[in-house]
Amino acid sequence: MIGASTIPIILSILIEGEDYGYEIIKKVKTYSGGQLEWSEPMLYPVLHRLDRGGYITATWKVLDNGRKRKYYAITAEGKSLLAEKKSEWQQMMLMLSNMWGLNLRPS
Repeated sequence: MIGASTIPIILSILIEGEDYGYEIIKKVKTYSGGQLEWSEPMLYPVLHRLDRGGYITATWKVLDNGRKRKYYAITAEGKSLLAEKKSEWQQMMLMLSNMWGLNLRPS
């Protein structure tokens, strides 16, 4: 489940604006109510794959203290991929809600 959700989660965070790896990890924990705790070794290979695929861009920025930090931003291709993934997840959620007798139909 985590593997299938990683890309839409990252893209959903980046649709809000550019961000860096550690902040993405913190947002995942916050959005999940503390249920998901990602690690850097888990996150960075996915970010690199998304960058190579043209779904995000990576830019080094120099902070006020002189340190460098890599920021990630979603591209137009990434927005299209996010729309596809969102549709897939909505279909899956609807199917499971039907199977479990829940009422999650869109209004």
